[in-house]
Amino acid sequence: MKVAWRVWVIGCLLLTLGACNTMHGLGKDIERGGEKIQNASR
Repeated sequence: MKVAWRVWVIGCLLLTLGACNTMHGLGKDIERGGEKIQNASR
């Protein structure tokens, strides 16, 4: 039972860390898109 609990906790941590990297990359993409829109409007 303890081993299953540890595996579950580690799995959740790995998924959370992966999601953080994904959201960080998405934020960069949105920022670049906004910069291009600003440059096009000038």
